[in-house]
Amino acid sequence: MAASTPDTAPAAPAGKRDRTHYLYIAVIAAVALGIAVGLIWPSVGVELKPLGTGFVNLIKMMISPIIFCTIVIGIGSVRKAAKVGAVGGIALGYFVVMSLVALTIGLVVGNILHPGDGLHITNAIKATGHQQVDSEALPPVDFVLSIIPTTFISAFTQQQVLQTLLVALLTGFALQAMGSAGQPILRGVEHLQKLVFRILGMVMWAAPVGAFGAIAAVTGSAGLDALKQLAILMLGFYVTCFLFVFLVLGALLRIVAGLNVFTFFKYLGREFLLILSTSSSESALPRLIAKMEHLGVSKSVVGITVPTGYSFNLDGTMIYMTMASLFIADAMGTPMAIGEQIPLLLFLLLASKGAAGVSGAGLATLAGGLQSHKPALVDGVGLIVGIDRFMSEARALTNFAGNSVATVLIGTWTKEIDKERVGRVLAGELPFDETTLLDEEERPLAEVPEQGGEKELAKA
Repeated sequence: MAASTPDTAPAAPAGKRDRTHYLYIAVIAAVALGIAVGLIWPSVGVELKPLGTGFVNLIKMMISPIIFCTIVIGIGSVRKAAKVGAVGGIALGYFVVMSLVALTIGLVVGNILHPGDGLHITNAIKATGHQQVDSEALPPVDFVLSIIPTTFISAFTQQQVLQTLLVALLTGFALQAMGSAGQPILRGVEHLQKLVFRILGMVMWAAPVGAFGAIAAVTGSAGLDALKQLAILMLGFYVTCFLFVFLVLGALLRIVAGLNVFTFFKYLGREFLLILSTSSSESALPRLIAKMEHLGVSKSVVGITVPTGYSFNLDGTMIYMTMASLFIADAMGTPMAIGEQIPLLLFLLLASKGAAGVSGAGLATLAGGLQSHKPALVDGVGLIVGIDRFMSEARALTNFAGNSVATVLIGTWTKEIDKERVGRVLAGELPFDETTLLDEEERPLAEVPEQGGEKELAKA
């Protein structure tokens, strides 16, 4: 067990009531109200979109400082840099394999359903499709260069997760190399992390308002007509995501970590609800980091796996691009043979990495990838614009599920997880502190010895 994960942690104070329980009841009520408003008064629902956008932006505001603090503390408190490199290598290898698995599953289901048969492409639909080609999607070389921020500070102001990740890695390794001289800085980062999570806890009270605005806007803009017309594609996509999460990821979680996927997802229930109400997996990123650390996965594994996974482990997006590509090809009356499908999907696999962090990456990446690889299919992208936001719900939920499971699996493979603590947390014996999002009585991480030695950490 890594030194960065405490053997035990105190439960939330007995006399402290979890008032956030009412918060998430309010979120559920807000979602139901938003759907009703969007269906009854569509124009009003569309006008409420800024409420959802504002809440998601508040969450995004916290992502960079949380990632920075988490990674710096995780790496700075690890004795050997090689361990961090091993975690990163295993994580990237796993992400590539799971992306290919997700693409394959989408390919199989898409070829069975053929959901695009019988639809017709109009000139208006063609124009809408071409509008979705995102000019911000970068080719591979430019994407790699874009990871390097203009300045040290700009990594935190441009909302680029990978730039923040790079700066945090460099800072963590530098503090590690400084030894005892870096301990005061590490303790300062710990205090900053507590402050940031406390602010996040305050921001979360705006969740019902954000959920209401987001759902009302989605329902009002798409309406029932789009849902009826493209129900087969949506249903097939939802079922495929469900099978991937509970069969593929569930089997891996059981075989590798010995955990029940339903129990594990119950622990993350509030995060799933937050994603469902905002259509954004980013809204739950800070809470996923906090909850994985509370579960018993070491800070170094969480700090590397979660932020990297949000850019490179997009299982739901992989399934979406596969099924959407086949749907468009069928709808245009030019179905692709397997020999055409595989190269296109491998291209989309790479394109999705190049568009990491682009707003609306699912639809934009699909349109941009088709434009570069098979331009004729871009005409059909307009067919799915109307229901893209509804499909983004399943995309975001699947991406989040994939990254949460990946964190546990990589922690298990690297022996950086406290299995006894995992059992206690999932059993409800060590409840998550919803107020601070941290275990307040944890031993400070900066007490980790700077060099390898026989002594373990002093007991708090």
